[in-house]
Amino acid sequence: MNRKTQQEQGLSVPQRAPLGRRRLRNAQFAGLATLACAGALLAIAVMAPAQAAEDTPAADASPLHLAGNIGVVSQYIFRGTTQTNEKPALQGGFDLTHDNGLYAGVWLSNISWISDTNPAASASLEADVYAGWKPALADWLNADLGVLHYAYPGSYPAGMTKPDTTELYAGLDAKWIAFKYSYSTGNTFGNAGTSGSSYADLSLNHELFAGINGVAHIGRQRYTGPNASALSYTDWKLGLTRDFSGYVLGLAYTDTNAADAGYTIRGKNIGRSQVVLSMNKTF
Repeated sequence: MNRKTQQEQGLSVPQRAPLGRRRLRNAQFAGLATLACAGALLAIAVMAPAQAAEDTPAADASPLHLAGNIGVVSQYIFRGTTQTNEKPALQGGFDLTHDNGLYAGVWLSNISWISDTNPAASASLEADVYAGWKPALADWLNADLGVLHYAYPGSYPAGMTKPDTTELYAGLDAKWIAFKYSYSTGNTFGNAGTSGSSYADLSLNHELFAGINGVAHIGRQRYTGPNASALSYTDWKLGLTRDFSGYVLGLAYTDTNAADAGYTIRGKNIGRSQVVLSMNKTF
């Protein structure tokens, strides 16, 4: 389960803004969430060799499944805003799932938005760690409950709030339509005083003809705090994808109503309309 659902992924879609100060209670919660995710990844490291060791009937019967994904995009868009200053990104990750619906994973991408915002900072990698449970409620309906931590390792100047962010999420997936709600437990993507910010995501993915899938998405990023009006916005996307022997090619148009006051970096609004090309492979 790739964190970019397409995520948000298929054609990736994230967003960020200016930077601020984390409360102790939220920092403690984020730390616990990160430790939980790290424990899940340790399980991946321990169990993956056994999963991939041999292609035998016993191995095929395992309730654990390890999968990887890799992709390249003409630019990395997250929640309607460019994370790479309209330049290409290489992305990929691993997911461990269990037949009972439990899962954990990690996903990586290059970024530039942090140093674009503050040249004194040096952080060019986004590392997402997540874990959750996706139970089947009916033949056509799945739930999704989990925690996701966005980490941005690097060096930061004194006084700058780190952009690391932890979100709890809950969602429903009814085959071709999905809804997901994410809730931030602390400062959100480096913005001070924004605990309780949220993102609501409604996505459609349905075959149109000849193996070509139509993708539609609308999302609402709501910020709390003193700059909420400048930071909150709505984003949307329309796109097409096509699977060619396991290689999924995509084309999408994205746009937002993000205010210039909150999202202007290097003289341009990072939430302006974009066209994105992508190619992804799962193995």
